[in-house]
Amino acid sequence: MRREAFAKLWKMIGLRYKSHPWHGIDIGEDSPNIVSTFIEVIPSDTVKYEVDKVSGYLKIDRPQKFSNIVPAMYGFVPQTLCKDKVAQYCMQQTGRKNIIGDDDPLDICVLTEREVTHGNIIVPAVPIGGFRMIDGGEADDKIIAVLKSDEIYGHWKDISDIPDMILQRLQHYFLTYKQLPGEDPKCEITHTYGCEEAHEVIRRSQEDYNKKYGNLEEALSLTMLEAFQFAQRSQDMLDEL
Repeated sequence: MRREAFAKLWKMIGLRYKSHPWHGIDIGEDSPNIVSTFIEVIPSDTVKYEVDKVSGYLKIDRPQKFSNIVPAMYGFVPQTLCKDKVAQYCMQQTGRKNIIGDDDPLDICVLTEREVTHGNIIVPAVPIGGFRMIDGGEADDKIIAVLKSDEIYGHWKDISDIPDMILQRLQHYFLTYKQLPGEDPKCEITHTYGCEEAHEVIRRSQEDYNKKYGNLEEALSLTMLEAFQFAQRSQDMLDEL
């Protein structure tokens, strides 16, 4: 079966079946300047949702602890992975050693002045900076972005454009959202970085993803071809009986 036929087949499958948010949604042609994001949680949610890696459906991860409510739309950048390249960059920028990636897609917050009433949506976003966060020895960067063409926040081009109060609110959430009273902090933010470094983190997360999943459609196509060939051989055997 030719490559063009496989491409047509996958397009037809996409018309019938829902794509996995992590693997099936394209990051966007203009990445890292503009990226597609999949939003899991919004500020009004009282529980933390996250995508189930196997099925692609949203699942309840845990109730939001105490008064910790996410202050912006929160989700991930599809077709990214925080692994070796992201961890190497974290070690390079912090001087730390023995940092590993968290093996999850790259997290992102999307700021907008509009009220968004539910998650499980695709949002075009413009990355303007991020937090270099380390969670239990794992690189867990949080990219900060603004909704593309937002009337109020759309003119923000770098994290330096964000008012301090908004930035502090985001920092407080990520530093405390896993912490119980009396426990030692589990997360730390070593740096707040701007647009250029955010783009580098996104590029590296794409490289990490491509190393692990980059041939996903090809592998699926070959598996499908093997299934077709097996079915044909089985049918031929039955015809000969």
